[in-house]
Amino acid sequence: MTTGRKLDRGVLILGIETSCDETAAAVVQGGHKVLSNVIASQIDVHKIFGGVVPEIASRHHLTTINKVVEASLEEAGVSMQEIDAVAVTKGPGLVGAVLIGLATAKAMAFALGKPLIGVNHIRGHICAALLEYPELKPPFLALVVSGGHTSLVDVCGLSGKSGEMTVLGSTRDDAVGEAYDKVARMLGLGYPGGPQIDALAKQGKEGAVVFKRVMLEEGSLDFSFSGIKTGTLNYINSMKQAGRPLRKADIAAGFQEAVIDVLSAKAKMGLALTGYRTLAIVGGVAANSALRERMRKDTEQLGIKLCIPSSVFCTDNAAMVAGAGYYQYLAGLTDTLDLDAFASLSL
Repeated sequence: MTTGRKLDRGVLILGIETSCDETAAAVVQGGHKVLSNVIASQIDVHKIFGGVVPEIASRHHLTTINKVVEASLEEAGVSMQEIDAVAVTKGPGLVGAVLIGLATAKAMAFALGKPLIGVNHIRGHICAALLEYPELKPPFLALVVSGGHTSLVDVCGLSGKSGEMTVLGSTRDDAVGEAYDKVARMLGLGYPGGPQIDALAKQGKEGAVVFKRVMLEEGSLDFSFSGIKTGTLNYINSMKQAGRPLRKADIAAGFQEAVIDVLSAKAKMGLALTGYRTLAIVGGVAANSALRERMRKDTEQLGIKLCIPSSVFCTDNAAMVAGAGYYQYLAGLTDTLDLDAFASLSL
């Protein structure tokens, strides 16, 4: 690794993201200005299976990635030669899927003689907040809520150096997005489950169905959503056994209320512990309308600045990867062509 690049607001980073079922490429200027953000979703492909099939995801990345990269450059109005560096997700994610993006980024970096920057997917989600809140500066607290991750992160830096981001709490079992998908399947809803439950819950009656809020031991900032998933399944089974009609909208509302209560409580605990006055909520579940509304009310009451990206920057995208890569580029944290893919990767 090299170190110490001079600050340059005009730096152009090409970002590539293939950690799961979105094939994405983006060009970001100066860490904040999104010149393009092209996403080819595979939702329709995986919908019939009720979830992402890794092998199928990898094949679709392989057939789509070059077109997506070309489209992102064309939309940005820049040539490959004008790119200063290529940033790519190195993990965590589906290894086969990550490898497609990684191989593409390596080939481009080698052919163009440009730096290669491997980005932690979770760091990318956190940096997504800066795409729309360029005034956001560390330190701040980040609540990461996605299909594979639920964490409270103390963000003290953005350069990618070790120790700048500290995980204060994480899920001990299911991630919150995973719980949404599983409960959606129980209710016979479509994939992905998060948007389906969010929409259905709006039709439900508040407090009609109550599920236990799992807070774990006193003072813990960790999360657990396996219990509420099981509680929802038990409730559904008990209603069926009793021959009672399933009020799916009420179940969805009750499930979502319990989840959001836990996320809200843990975020407040994290803010109290750190003393920070800024909270960023990132990841796919940050697009949830009920969570956004609840956290707006909570932070307004506490006098906390809230930063939640637009939905397009909450779900997996390459602009967040390019944004994170920008700060690593400035710090001179580049990678060699033997960079590997990782299924799991800590901050």
